[in-house]
Amino acid sequence: MTTTSSDRPFAGTPGDVPDIDALAINTIRTLSMDAVQAAQSGHPGTPMALAPVAYTLWQHRLNYDPADPIWPNRDRFVLSNGHASMLLYSILHLAGVKAVNPKYETTGDPAVTINDIERFRQMDSKCPGHPEYRWTSGIETTTGPLGQGIATSVGMAMASRWTGARYNRPGFELFDFSAFAICGDGCLMEGVSNEAASLAGHLGLSNLCWIYDNNHITIEGHTDLAYGDDVATRFLGYGWNVLRVGDANDVDRLAQCFKIFDATDDRPTIIIVDSHIGWGSPHKQDTASAHGEPLGEDEIRLVKEAYGWPPDAKFLVPDGVKERFQELVGARGKAGRDAWFELYDRYKVEYPELAKELLQMQRRQLPEGWDEGLVEFPADEKGMATRSSNGKVLNAVASKVPWLIGGAADLAPSTKTLITDPEAGSFQRPDGFGSAAGDYGGRNLHFGIREFAMAAACNGLSLSKVRCYGSGFLIFSDYCRAAIRLSALMEIPVIYIFTHDSIGLGEDGPTHQPIEQIPSLRAMPGIMVFRPCDANEVTECWRTFMPMKHEPVLLALSRQDLPTLDRTKYGAAKGVEQGGYVLADCDGEPEVILIATGSEVHPCLDAHDTLAAEGVRSRVVSLPCWTLFERQSEEYRASVIPPKIRARVCVEQAATFGWERYSGLDGEIIGMTRFGASAPIAELQREFGFEPENIVAAARRTMDRVAGADS
Repeated sequence: MTTTSSDRPFAGTPGDVPDIDALAINTIRTLSMDAVQAAQSGHPGTPMALAPVAYTLWQHRLNYDPADPIWPNRDRFVLSNGHASMLLYSILHLAGVKAVNPKYETTGDPAVTINDIERFRQMDSKCPGHPEYRWTSGIETTTGPLGQGIATSVGMAMASRWTGARYNRPGFELFDFSAFAICGDGCLMEGVSNEAASLAGHLGLSNLCWIYDNNHITIEGHTDLAYGDDVATRFLGYGWNVLRVGDANDVDRLAQCFKIFDATDDRPTIIIVDSHIGWGSPHKQDTASAHGEPLGEDEIRLVKEAYGWPPDAKFLVPDGVKERFQELVGARGKAGRDAWFELYDRYKVEYPELAKELLQMQRRQLPEGWDEGLVEFPADEKGMATRSSNGKVLNAVASKVPWLIGGAADLAPSTKTLITDPEAGSFQRPDGFGSAAGDYGGRNLHFGIREFAMAAACNGLSLSKVRCYGSGFLIFSDYCRAAIRLSALMEIPVIYIFTHDSIGLGEDGPTHQPIEQIPSLRAMPGIMVFRPCDANEVTECWRTFMPMKHEPVLLALSRQDLPTLDRTKYGAAKGVEQGGYVLADCDGEPEVILIATGSEVHPCLDAHDTLAAEGVRSRVVSLPCWTLFERQSEEYRASVIPPKIRARVCVEQAATFGWERYSGLDGEIIGMTRFGASAPIAELQREFGFEPENIVAAARRTMDRVAGADS
């Protein structure tokens, strides 16, 4: 790439005719300025400063076809500092990235039009305030909360390594894509960056490159206020390759760094790029205001004049700029994409079963007979913990779905989430690290004690079409929560397996006993929270959610043993697919309904028997997934919980929030209104009122209340 002779690289002066690359970079800058100004909202400074960086990456390194932005082996580009979204939208527009419809078909229409840019941050524009996956084609992941983009890119790099190990064959290198992420000071301050960088360094993900915008500015002002890390030393400690670029406009050095990244085969790379917020502005360099608000019309005119730009032109895309993108990233990407599909066509002939498997994975389909290994658990009064039955079901599914992979935040032996097939192996760097042994084809992922990074990496794996799960104790879902929220927002089918789901874990006490987690997770739109009551409900949970393509799932499982119910006596566990069902009933219309989830279903069944012996007609409803239940027809829901039966008792070892919708005004909720305690489980059940006798008493109270109200 050539540069101008101006003392402001790529700026030019009035009357100059800048070269086409300088013109393209300044187009990114001016589109960003104009969009933020029109919206009267947004961040123009970082897009202006990083335009040369993003342009160099896209034009001279990224293996990406704008005409087919979803071909499987494309490089991934993540803008982790998502507030700089206009940098990405400008590039998507200028590069001619095509739109993809909900069926994952390219339509030929532009992903981002100039009208979308003119309507930046407005309703229905394809240019929302922060990049959103599934909303704008070309966006690889939703970013916004700082740090999550770079953490997600780790999962993308893992997916490249895993799919390569699984599907590549001699002469058929189907998967070797790289993951690039631009991040800023805020991303590296967030704790998840530590978790993610440590994991990536340990795994030796040499296909991962972070570009750190070292501009020393955050919303409050200069980073000296709160941040003084030696980033280079920090990342050397993680085992990364550390490169420096002293000026964001030094495109030759940037290009050289990308070549060094490509030549590095044993570790990830971070490129530390020094930049100035709002570069090119004679009045607002190095100021937080340029970072967090529009420049203003007068300032924009001055900046455009400094660029040699028509000062009154708005949303100008000069002739030749789009063509320049097609000459470089467009032509290179098309050649790479076409060569990949030609290779895949030959691969289908040589390896038809693997090719079929790969196609199913990419389409989020399941193999025929994927659930054949799911067998009914026999009735057993002692039973087993649902974490244990889940481990058996997980392995049965994994034996039929080879691209189901996952692991735990250092808790797999306790969460029972290891894939036990001797050939499953562990996902590890092939050259080993300390005592670790494995390869990138291993299906058991070891995230270490890094819950947040685990969940974000699972997002990256899922976005790359690998079906994945992450696990831990339910109390630690709090550490994952921000990434779980993005799973729901992006509508990707990550599976979260959380055990030790209640005070039933006993002596570990209130620090480890989840109370508010289940209600708060249910409040998150789009996520399926399942809390099964026995082994066969666990099986039906998997049978229900595995075919889902757009819903993340959270399984809340018990540490303690739970009886496996005799389904010849009780309702079929298949009722899980409706989210809730009648488990035990009476002759005639019930006088009271007992509603519960998970381990609390069993004391409700005991209470049901006691009430029946006393001549009281009761019904027990198992409600393992509220979200699914609410999706059923009004007729079905009324058949399970008839509105006219107002005497109801809801039982769950969690905060009572939300249960009002099922208890009604006359019912009672037996739940947790304070934190737990450290004691054996039997003592905890008595202390907090989860014994059958207390449920019977609550049933009688609510029946009396309804009778009194009706008299």
